[in-house]
Amino acid sequence: MSMAIWLTENSKIIVQGITGSEGTKHGRRMLASGAKVVGGVNARKAGQSVDFDGTTLPVFGTVAEAMAETGADVSVVFVPPKFTKDAVVEAVDAEIPLCVVITEGIPVHDTAFFWSYAESKGNKTRIIGPNCPGIASPGKSNAGIIPADITTPGRIGLVSKSGTLTYQMMYELRDIGFSTCVGIGGDPIIGTTHIDALQAFQDDPETDAIVMIGEIGGDAEERAAAYIEQNVTKPVVGYVAGFTAPEGKTMGHAGAIVSGSSGTAEAKKEALEKVGVRVGKTPSETARLMRDIMKNL
Repeated sequence: MSMAIWLTENSKIIVQGITGSEGTKHGRRMLASGAKVVGGVNARKAGQSVDFDGTTLPVFGTVAEAMAETGADVSVVFVPPKFTKDAVVEAVDAEIPLCVVITEGIPVHDTAFFWSYAESKGNKTRIIGPNCPGIASPGKSNAGIIPADITTPGRIGLVSKSGTLTYQMMYELRDIGFSTCVGIGGDPIIGTTHIDALQAFQDDPETDAIVMIGEIGGDAEERAAAYIEQNVTKPVVGYVAGFTAPEGKTMGHAGAIVSGSSGTAEAKKEALEKVGVRVGKTPSETARLMRDIMKNL
């Protein structure tokens, strides 16, 4: 029996913003992948229902109401940036255990607010994101926008700042498979970090090895390296996006800016290798390193 972190076959998912175009599109995809999507939230359309290829889902006015009626324990947020703060605060107030924030373009101030708000409420709600692809436990459940059919269930854990590199790594190692894949997002402030995921994978008896994908900017990967040295006994391979990035130039994600040598791909690679993490120079090389490790486990 393979396990998963945070998202299992028993997870009951609601979609905040289910009637919007993104919520509708990905709600349908999550259902088609076998995830237990049990309803949605839109205060203006409470009491209505939405139909996804023959599955009718109720729309509730609030997260609390949806949880009371359906037993939901995961919310996926697909609401426009200006409404996201209120949506997450509502999820936190309802004490839903997991809130996956897909929306990009949220003001950093708003993210800082709802993140510290969750903390002030005792961290009863784990926030993943924002600006992330979500979380998938292959063969079990899928909360977000990660394609459900690009990999298989297995015993590798994946945590990544980059959405597209999440998909590439899942595809490259599809023959070995994954326990859970977590896309944490690349914004300067995020809820769940590399370290949170590393800890969960370390504690998960069904995850044998971990792939960690970072990117230039900030010091999250250096902090993760320090954590790995002290707390992680399972093999970890890493990849840092942005080896060719020019210094001082912001690349793609809002969090990816390099100042001096701090935050460069090279500095992050060194910090990780110093604690025994094998780091690939390309995603394919990283996949090969993981393949070698899995062969010898």
